[in-house]
Amino acid sequence: MNMRFRLPFDLRFDKPLLLALLTFAVVSLFVLYSASGRNLGAVASQVFRYVLAFAVMLAIAQVRPETMRRYSPHLFGIGLVALVAVLIAGEIGKGAQRWLSLGLLNIQPSEMMKLAVPMIVSWWIARDGIPPRMRSLLIAGGLIVVPVFLIYEQPDLGTSIMILASGLIVLFLAGISWKFIIGSVVALAGALPLIWSHMLDYQRARVMTFLNPESDPLGRGYHSIQSMIAVGSGGFFGKGWLDSSQAHLGYLPERTTDFVFAVFAEEFGLLGVLLLFALYGFLIGRCMMIAYYAQDAYSRLLAGALSLTFFLYFFVNIGMVTGLLPVVGVPLPLISYGGSSLVTLLAGFGILMSIQTHRKIIEH
Repeated sequence: MNMRFRLPFDLRFDKPLLLALLTFAVVSLFVLYSASGRNLGAVASQVFRYVLAFAVMLAIAQVRPETMRRYSPHLFGIGLVALVAVLIAGEIGKGAQRWLSLGLLNIQPSEMMKLAVPMIVSWWIARDGIPPRMRSLLIAGGLIVVPVFLIYEQPDLGTSIMILASGLIVLFLAGISWKFIIGSVVALAGALPLIWSHMLDYQRARVMTFLNPESDPLGRGYHSIQSMIAVGSGGFFGKGWLDSSQAHLGYLPERTTDFVFAVFAEEFGLLGVLLLFALYGFLIGRCMMIAYYAQDAYSRLLAGALSLTFFLYFFVNIGMVTGLLPVVGVPLPLISYGGSSLVTLLAGFGILMSIQTHRKIIEH
């Protein structure tokens, strides 16, 4: 007798995306086991986070894009109120005020804004017409700048930069003129002295360390120097799994979070790095394809913004670890140890799956 288990409803997901994400989960657990010094507790914790994140992703994938578009302003409004609440009564940890305590649960509202900002800008631009007019751009700029400023004040420079980028990507995809882009770049360049004067001491030190890490090799330049040593010592084939000397001898800081790529590069070498990049390339390519075939302006802008922002997270982390960019505290997406950022990332993939699978419903 041929018996098959069937769910009482059709579970909608994109198979290529799901397979790629499951592969990332396996890679993440292997790397974390080594980077954490064979700490099974850390691995078990990451397994739980992955299970939770996949559940959130699949739940969001069942929601129609029309519903997401309708509730984009509501999500943005809730996130904005939460950010203000963080500055007034947020929990303080490691010199930053980023969390809200809800009894048994601490939440980080800036994570919500990683999705809410591209959603609200896509909603506004799609509603007001493409290509956007100057009035539309000014309002969209306000929707981006306000949450970015609130997150910067926590302070969280890395997250504020990435959220700013996600909103600007929506405007870029909406087809703003090159005159506006060039004018904005010139204005930003002119404002650099003002931005520099408002940066905190440690943020200015990070920039100066990026320009010359050897100026303080045992202090602020330590992270960059040790990570570059780890990446370079891997060679072509790497030292082998569990044999990262930089991590296991305690030279590499933040080896399970922001600098986990250095552990991977040392153990699996250039060959492993190329395979990992190919996996990222496949994932981003699939996301961009979903954006290309999206059937309305809101879905197309949102899917494109989420895809390019994911690429930006990958690019900034790799650049940070290899010394090409300043250290701004951005984890390697889908590999680094962490809960809230992982749930947010997979929630974004849930949105992409929703756009893809519900497009098929319309076609039939």
